[in-house]
Amino acid sequence: MAFGTGRIKLVLTVSSLALLVACGAREEDVSLESLTAQQIYEQAEFELETQNEPARAAELFSEIERLYPYSELAKRALIMQAYSFHQDRDYENSRSAAQRYIDFYPADEDAAYAQYLLALSYYDQIDEIGRDQGLTFQALQGLRTVIERYPDSEYARSAILKFDLAFDHLAAKEMEVGRYYLRRGHFTAAINRFRVVVEEFQTTSHTPEALLRLIEAYLALGFEGEAQAAGAILGYNFQSSEFYQSGYDLLTGQGLEPGARGTGWLAQIYRQTIRGEWL
Repeated sequence: MAFGTGRIKLVLTVSSLALLVACGAREEDVSLESLTAQQIYEQAEFELETQNEPARAAELFSEIERLYPYSELAKRALIMQAYSFHQDRDYENSRSAAQRYIDFYPADEDAAYAQYLLALSYYDQIDEIGRDQGLTFQALQGLRTVIERYPDSEYARSAILKFDLAFDHLAAKEMEVGRYYLRRGHFTAAINRFRVVVEEFQTTSHTPEALLRLIEAYLALGFEGEAQAAGAILGYNFQSSEFYQSGYDLLTGQGLEPGARGTGWLAQIYRQTIRGEWL
């Protein structure tokens, strides 16, 4: 959000905000330069919490940073600026303010929150599987920083939960593309996508279905050993899932049983699971 270089006018008495609200009197315009940092801060809070005007609040918080750059309130106003921009869904400016806070005050107690806001500015845009996955990767990076740099902060637990959801989101994207290829008979391309889920996103909720789809794709290509190995992993790790029975039926329908066959990548994973080295 850009601010003009001229004076920004604000309806506010020179008296306190409490008197303004209590009396309900009509005030004359005064310039921000005539107000103290505390008065501007109180008005910004009023705009944010009472008026539900986060964009205006962010503007006022930024003015504290401009007019009183060396005050203690300037530091607090910067983190509130990042928060206000985020509430206004102005994620780019929220990131900018949060990053400035981290750069200026890396050891401050609110640095963890600034990092968390920075991560949220990416995470809160992950609302559709079909969107640019670059946002998801950036969210994961930001959340990982919160978890690793501030493990004892109050934001670490929330960051862990959101990290898992974002990770699951990436797996969902791979599944979506894999299903697309599978429906169109592009079995090798589909296998490559499902393999990514099994190898790189094995802790997500999509792994059982990925194994089922691998059974389908490998059977379609005539690679029975690979299909059996996928079925063995599915049965060993996810026998209670809804996808196990479907995979088992596909195999037995062709006279096959789940089991490790050959030296392929799935057979190797199966042997690792038996030794307890996978998942």
